[in-house]
Amino acid sequence: MISSLQLKNFKSIKSKLFPLRNLNILLGLNGQGKSSFIQALLLLRQSEKPDLSQLRLQGGETGLVNIGTANDLLYQFTDDDFIDYEIKFQKADSMALRYAYEHEADIVKAITPLSPVESEIIIDEALFTNRFQYLTAQRVEPKSGNATSSSSVMEGNSIGKYGQYTAHFLELRGNEDIAFTNTLHDRSKTIETLFETSTVSSSLISQVNLWLNELSPGVSVHTKKISSDIVLLEYEFVQPTLGKTNRFKPENVGFGISYALHVVTALLSAKEGGLVIIENPESHIHPRGQVELGRLIALVADNDVQVIIETHSDHLLNGIRVGIKQQKLDCQKAIAFYFQKVIEETEQYSDVLNIEFDAMGELSDYPKGLLDEWSTQLMNLM
Repeated sequence: MISSLQLKNFKSIKSKLFPLRNLNILLGLNGQGKSSFIQALLLLRQSEKPDLSQLRLQGGETGLVNIGTANDLLYQFTDDDFIDYEIKFQKADSMALRYAYEHEADIVKAITPLSPVESEIIIDEALFTNRFQYLTAQRVEPKSGNATSSSSVMEGNSIGKYGQYTAHFLELRGNEDIAFTNTLHDRSKTIETLFETSTVSSSLISQVNLWLNELSPGVSVHTKKISSDIVLLEYEFVQPTLGKTNRFKPENVGFGISYALHVVTALLSAKEGGLVIIENPESHIHPRGQVELGRLIALVADNDVQVIIETHSDHLLNGIRVGIKQQKLDCQKAIAFYFQKVIEETEQYSDVLNIEFDAMGELSDYPKGLLDEWSTQLMNLM
């Protein structure tokens, strides 16, 4: 688990130490620097060098992020010609990395790469292993035929950064039990009255369906591999008097369920010691569903898992807050970072406020622009 990350001269982040917890929530208006923080981590994973001796700024089609060149990476208003990282993992001392700025280079090289001892330590960290899951805000569109990738799904434990392998992931790994019992849905237990026995459905596919029901009541997901490179994805719904409906193509159901499917699968497939990064998990989802996603995020983060969420949703944040109040997540395991742009006469940069949670789900700070849009618009209607 990453204990802290300090960045200097990284895009709009002039200098900031981020003390990280199990759950890390990135908040703020668009264009304030939230994505830059995520990109800093993605670049480390994308470097493919155990000593992190270079950062590849162009990941291409198969990479995680495309920054551009060093001109796009270096903080615009600095006189320095370097970018600094200082990263601390839970079981190691802080590790300092300084990367040299080279005009228009798409690879930046470390002036101070990691030592062999440090390199040996980090190769077991989730950021560099198959216990890593990342979902970008731009997810794959709903469609019946979905791509396969056994290497990503079985070896990498990944649904793909766009969620493009979610259907294949559920087809291959759907019958595996999820890792954490506290994330089992409340309706996981089935009671057989005749024999007075009960069973708990703890498989990934059953839990995905149960949690999706919080977003769209009665829905269930079905997958079937129809060729070596295509998996069929369909949805059906419970019809109270007739059993179940016909199966529907994702294109005929709407974006919300398909977008939620990727997010729920990423969260429920998390392993012990894992790292899950999700941008805008609330996309295309009804406010009630956003609250339930917040509750699931809180449950996942209460385990030995690190979750980083970038969100614009008051509903999702409030779902997490309620989860804390209901003791689903220890408040000491969560922190929020509120990003806002500071504009001065000679420069502008991201100012980041650390926001703590108390046991009642209250926040240590309520900066202007956070959780106030609802009341602002109500006042405009009066």
